[in-house]
Amino acid sequence: MFETRKISVGNHKIMTYSAGFADNTLLLLHGGPSSRSNYLRESHQVFTQHGFRVVTWDQLGCGESDRPTDDKSLWQISRFVEEVETVRSSLDLGKVHLFGHSWGGILGLEYCINYPQNIKTFIPANTAFDLPRMQRGFERKKLALGEETYTMMARREADGTMKHPEYQAALTLLLRRHLCRAEVWTEALEYELHPDEKHARHEMFGPYPFNCTGNIRDYNRMDQLESIAVPTLIIHSEHDYIVPDLASMARDRLPNAELAMFKNCSHLPFYEEPEIYQKTLLAFLNNHT
Repeated sequence: MFETRKISVGNHKIMTYSAGFADNTLLLLHGGPSSRSNYLRESHQVFTQHGFRVVTWDQLGCGESDRPTDDKSLWQISRFVEEVETVRSSLDLGKVHLFGHSWGGILGLEYCINYPQNIKTFIPANTAFDLPRMQRGFERKKLALGEETYTMMARREADGTMKHPEYQAALTLLLRRHLCRAEVWTEALEYELHPDEKHARHEMFGPYPFNCTGNIRDYNRMDQLESIAVPTLIIHSEHDYIVPDLASMARDRLPNAELAMFKNCSHLPFYEEPEIYQKTLLAFLNNHT
C-alpha cells in the first residue's frame, strides 16, 4: 500500500505516494502532462519487494493534486523541474533512481541537467528528446492507416469534430496498436484516455493524441545528452507511437547508456510484458545501487 502525503509546491498542493522503507528510492515521473500516477503505482509497486522504496506523485494539474486553471505560466517545463526537486527534498529522498515515462522522460532529463548531484541512475522509458522528430513519427503511424484516414483525422482536428465515430475509430486503432497491446486494460490504464483535467496537457502537448501542437512542440535536447554522465537505461518498444529510432539515437549520444527494446510491445511495456520488464529494470537497478 502507498502512504499519501500532500506537500506544497508554490501556492498549490500536490499529492505524493510512497511505498516501502528501503534506502534506495525509485522516483517515478508519470506521463501526460495531465495523466496521473496511478498507472505507474500499480505497475511498479512490485519493486518494493526487491529492496526499493517506490515514490511518485500526481503532478500539478491532475489526480489528487490541485488543478489550477487560471495561470498558464504554470505549464512550463522549468516549473515542473522545480516540482520534482520539491518532492525529492520535502520527502528527504536523497539521491534517487529517476524513472520517467513518456512526458516524464522529458521532465527527468531536464531534472538531470539541472540537478545531476541528486541522481543515482536515470531511466527514460518510452519517451523522446527530439519532439519535431517524434511528430514525424506520429505522421508515419497515421499514414499507415491509409491516406484517406490520415486526411480524415487532420480534417476532424481542424474543424473540432474529433468526437465523430470515424475519428474515434481511427484513434482506437492507433491506441490499441501503439499505446498498449495488452488484451485487457486496467482501470488505471483506461483513465489515461480520459484525463480529469486538460489544462496542462492542452497547453504543453496539445489536445490531439497523435499531434503535438503545444508549447513543447519544438523541444529538442539531443545535443545536450552527452552531458548526462549517470548510468542510464533507455526503455523502449517496437511498436511505440514514439518511434524506436529516437531511442537508439539517444543511446548513441548518452555516454553511459544502454537500451532495452521490448518486442511486440508499444508505449506501456510494463503492462504488456510485465515479467520481462521487471526483470530487466531490476537487473539494471541492482547493478547501480
